[in-house]
Amino acid sequence: MEDGRSTPPESASPMIPGWRLILSDMGRLWAVREKAFPSGALRAGAEPTVDADTAGELEAEVERQEKIARQVVS
Repeated sequence: MEDGRSTPPESASPMIPGWRLILSDMGRLWAVREKAFPSGALRAGAEPTVDADTAGELEAEVERQEKIARQVVS
């Protein structure tokens, strides 16, 4: 992602609703939350930008962040 040539991944399926997927020029997958987490979720440790080596790992990491946010809201 350093040179600004990152593109949405063509084969990162399934899509992750509410998150924008990016494939870096180095082949790393990233997900950026489209809507900001509430401040309480951020204080609890929810990260709005995560990365992983595989689509499955990325989905798991996104779910972990969403779980943190749900626990704060609940």
